[in-house]
Parts: sequence; C-alpha cells; structure tokens
Amino acid sequence: MIYHKIPPVFDENSTVLILGSFPSVKSRDAQFYYNHPQNRFWKVLSAVFSCECPVTIPQKKAFLIENRVAVWDVIASCEIHGSSDSSIRNAVPNDIIPVIENSKIRRIFTNGATSYALYNRFLKNATRTDAVKLPSTSPANAAYSLERLIEEWKQITDNSALIK
Repeated sequence: MIYHKIPPVFDENSTVLILGSFPSVKSRDAQFYYNHPQNRFWKVLSAVFSCECPVTIPQKKAFLIENRVAVWDVIASCEIHGSSDSSIRNAVPNDIIPVIENSKIRRIFTNGATSYALYNRFLKNATRTDAVKLPSTSPANAAYSLERLIEEWKQITDNSALIK
C-alpha cells in the first residue's frame, strides 16, 4: 500500500477544485503535484489563466492560490505499479469535505477518466456534486495536443455550474 503524503493546495478563496487520481512516482518523489516534466498540467493552466508557467514548487503553489484553484487527489492510499492509473487497486479516498467547507469551491473538475471514475465511486455521494471530467494532462494521453487540452480546460474559468 502506498500512501498519499502531499497535502491539498487551497485557501479560503479557492473556487475551483481539480482532482487527480493519485500522484505519479515523480510527484511523490518531489512531494508536489504534476511534477513529471512531460505532464502538461502547468502549461495548460498557465495558458488558461494567461500567466507565465510556474517552475518551482513555491511558484506553483502561489500560482494556484492566486488563481483560486485548489488541487488534490481522489485517492489517499492504494496499491499501484509505478504511476499507472490502470493498476490502482484497493483505493482508499481522501476526505475532500474539509477542503470544500474551508474554501469557496463552486466547481469540481477531474484530471482524466480515472480520477472521474474514482470521484464518482468514492466522493460524489459525500459532496452531492457532479464533477466535470476534463481530458488528462498526462503524457500518456497522446490523443490530445497541448492546444486541444487548453481549449477543453478553459471550462475551469466558467462560473456557470455551482456546487449545490
């Protein structure tokens, strides 16, 4: 069993929550989200918010807080081979309710199909909120170009759908 030791990034002003599935090996090693150099998460978000792409972990944290974006993962612990979402077994979810209760989260998004499925399985009943499935920023998602990802991810700036 591998345990998720990276705390959520959010503050009382966060309005959007982006949930991944479980940190990659590179992210677990760095103790921060989307740390694999080929993951397009930071490039996509910086384009969506028309900001310079953050490089260091302190820059990434500041970027998220400044843009009112919270980031965490659905899974607190699981059995996993490397970074492969398809190998996740015996998943135990994170309790995301304190993040929602201590912020202004209005929308929940998932980074890819696995996090979306895990959210619906483990967390949707607790939050009573539908998540929006966004295409994965993982390098394994070769079907999406960077430009196409940016277009899809622009939804996070649309305030039309709110938490119930």
